[in-house]
Amino acid sequence: MSTVPESPEEALASVVVVDYGLGNLRSVTRGLERAGAAVEITDDPDAFAAADGVVLPGVGAFREGVENADPIREDLLAVAERGQPLFGICLGMQMLLTSSEEGTTDGESAVEGLDLIPGTNVRFSEGQKVPHMGWNDLSLERDHPLVEGVDGEYAYFVHSYYAVPDDEHAAVATTDYGREFPSIVANEDGTVFGTQFHPEKSGETGLQILRNFVEICADD
Repeated sequence: MSTVPESPEEALASVVVVDYGLGNLRSVTRGLERAGAAVEITDDPDAFAAADGVVLPGVGAFREGVENADPIREDLLAVAERGQPLFGICLGMQMLLTSSEEGTTDGESAVEGLDLIPGTNVRFSEGQKVPHMGWNDLSLERDHPLVEGVDGEYAYFVHSYYAVPDDEHAAVATTDYGREFPSIVANEDGTVFGTQFHPEKSGETGLQILRNFVEICADD
C-alpha cells in the first residue's frame, strides 16, 4: 500500500515536475506522492539542480511543447548532463528525442526536440485510428530499473505520434497498435527515459512505474 509522505523528511526522494504550461501537473504530482516522493511543481532551474529527479510531463502538440519549454531548454539539458534522472511522460517523452514530424507542413524541416535520445517522432499512418487511445500491454525489450515488475501489464495511451529512436536498443518496452512502437525509451546511460503512456492514469501498473522512478532517484 502506498502512502503520501507527511513531510519532505519522510519522502524517499525529492522530485521536480516541470511546469512549462502543458501537462497533467496535479495528477502526475499525486501519483509521485503516492509513490513516496516529495514533489515540487516549478520551472526554477535551481530547483531542478537541487532535486533527486526531474519529470517532464506533457499533453498537446510537439511544437507548442518545445516552444513553451524553450526558456528552460538549457536547464533541462543540464539535468541530463549532471546525470540526474530525467523522466519524460507522453509529450514529454517525445520531446526527449531529436525531432518530430508533428507541427510541420510540406517543405518544412522537422521540429527540433531536446536531442537527448537521438531519433524522431512520426504519425501513425498504416490505417490505425488516431489518436491511439486506451489500454495496451507492455512488452519488455531489455532491462531497466523503471520497468521492474511491469512486463505484460497494461498502460493507458493517448497519442497520434510515436517515437522512432535511431538506436533500436533505446526501446526498453514496445507496444503493438497495428505496428510495434517503442512505449518506453531510455538513453545509453539509462538516466534519461520516458513513457509514451500516462503512468499517472495507468492504475497499479503506472504506480509501480512511478515507484520504480522514485527508487531510481533515491539511489542516484
